[in-house]
Amino acid sequence: MRILYLDIDTLRPDHLGCYGYHRNTSPHIDKIAENGTKFTNCYVSDAPCLPSRAALFTGRFGIHSGIVGHGGTTADLKLTGKIRGFQDQYLRYNWISMLRRVKLYPVSISSFAERHSAFWFYSGWKEMHNPGFRGNERADQLFPFVEKWLKDNEKKDNWFLHVNFWDPHTPYRTPMEFGNPFENQPAPSWITQEVIDKQRK
Repeated sequence: MRILYLDIDTLRPDHLGCYGYHRNTSPHIDKIAENGTKFTNCYVSDAPCLPSRAALFTGRFGIHSGIVGHGGTTADLKLTGKIRGFQDQYLRYNWISMLRRVKLYPVSISSFAERHSAFWFYSGWKEMHNPGFRGNERADQLFPFVEKWLKDNEKKDNWFLHVNFWDPHTPYRTPMEFGNPFENQPAPSWITQEVIDKQRK
């Protein structure tokens, strides 16, 4: 089994063609989605991104993991009590450790831990590749790391590759050669009853 997990910060599904968005903003993602798994009822449990990723990787809401913010003690993973013995339960029962238990080889190409001083995020991976831009890398700067790993491991099986893209996150840095393909299209009105109804689904 090979699992490629694309972790794209601040990207909303309602702005992707594969989820019905009317503008052609995501042709490559749409192509991947044709043969991949798409979720229709997957919601973040916490916001902003550090508590959200912590919930995803620990399986615990921020109020239980201790990670409820981006800095200071609100960003620290709390220990899990006297049952932990000499190691925190997170190190033994996180998502990545579970992947290892079922014999998948977990790899991450991400600057997430460095960007958020979330060094607990490094736990459990067999390989961790940090592009070195502290979360300010564009996809074209990140992709060579991904391409190299995939080429080096093309004959291997049973891996889980986590790739963290930041492009939709501020600051917005669209390459100049892309131009502005939507400049002649009217901007959507901000909030309408239709938008409210969609958000409530």
